[in-house]
Amino acid sequence: MVNKDILIEDLVNQHPESVTFLMEKGVRCLACGEPVWGTLESAAFEKGYSEDDIEPLVNDLNQYIRQRRTHK
Repeated sequence: MVNKDILIEDLVNQHPESVTFLMEKGVRCLACGEPVWGTLESAAFEKGYSEDDIEPLVNDLNQYIRQRRTHK
């Protein structure tokens, strides 16, 4: 299960399917070569997410990962 403290690099390595989710949410522009460092929470803050937005984002990401894994 992903949490807000996971490093972006670890998240992408452990759950490559998360890249699509993150790009759709505007959290990290991995495709355009933005550096990959920091936590999921810090990346979300950089993109304008508030503290109240983090838990729902993490919950949605975990749901997305579960759905992608069960449909393979």
